[in-house]
Amino acid sequence: MKITGFTIVRNALKYDYPAVEAITSVLPLCDEFIVAVGKSEDDTLALIQSIKSDKIKIIETVWDENLKTGGRVLAVETNKAIEAISNDTTWAFYIQCDEVVHERYYEVIWHAMQQYASDTEVEGLLFRYTHFYGSFKYVADSRKWYRNEIRVFRHTGDVVSYRDAQGFRKTDNTKLHVKRIDAHIYHYGWVRPPKKMAAKVKSFHALWHTPEEIEKMQLAESDFDYSKIDSLRIFEGTHPNVMQDRIEKADWNFQFNVVEKRHSFKNRILLLIENLTGWRIGEYKNYKII
Repeated sequence: MKITGFTIVRNALKYDYPAVEAITSVLPLCDEFIVAVGKSEDDTLALIQSIKSDKIKIIETVWDENLKTGGRVLAVETNKAIEAISNDTTWAFYIQCDEVVHERYYEVIWHAMQQYASDTEVEGLLFRYTHFYGSFKYVADSRKWYRNEIRVFRHTGDVVSYRDAQGFRKTDNTKLHVKRIDAHIYHYGWVRPPKKMAAKVKSFHALWHTPEEIEKMQLAESDFDYSKIDSLRIFEGTHPNVMQDRIEKADWNFQFNVVEKRHSFKNRILLLIENLTGWRIGEYKNYKII
């Protein structure tokens, strides 16, 4: 069994992505790791080159920013990384550069990959998600945050990135058959200094919209306002070891009253049903659980 990790990255320093933490959190589970580094406005390439591991293979790319429909450029870049994965790979392990795997889940993930290595009906592994927001002590807990996503899939040469690179499908557009595993991906995409967050949000919208459309959105030019969130809870677990230095250096202060919930009446009812039954009505699922 061979495992190859992969990711894409661009402007990691400019927008404060925990790219090194993301990659190093997956490295212990991988035999090799592909990093597609897009041409950047900062020293992202040098940052990735600084990771001390002979498992890492870097490919340099140029993003086509004309591919704005649905963030398509992200999928195109992700597919470049997939194409660089060696043919003898059993499992491909995708991690976005604002996602981190806690070492507490290594055994669970490794066991699942071993268990299903020869079971070709299992085409992927479905992870749960923990979305941090505003600071490292809060977790988003409303219905608008996705709960699950594929992060490991069987490398057959028939799997490609789907839409904006959030998930995967086969080349014939059919969904992957997956097994759910009891492991979380820690998503830190909404935790960074407010100025960096504002810049990141604006740059991200640029992958979907024209400059004229972005101007009409009147996005923040200075500090991102984290207070405009409907619901958070206190995080009661531990963060991955690779995140500790970043957490200690966090120099902004965001406070939120977790008792306050700003759900619409409709969402209160839907959330009540979800909490009672586990069923999220209308949930988008880009996979088939088997």
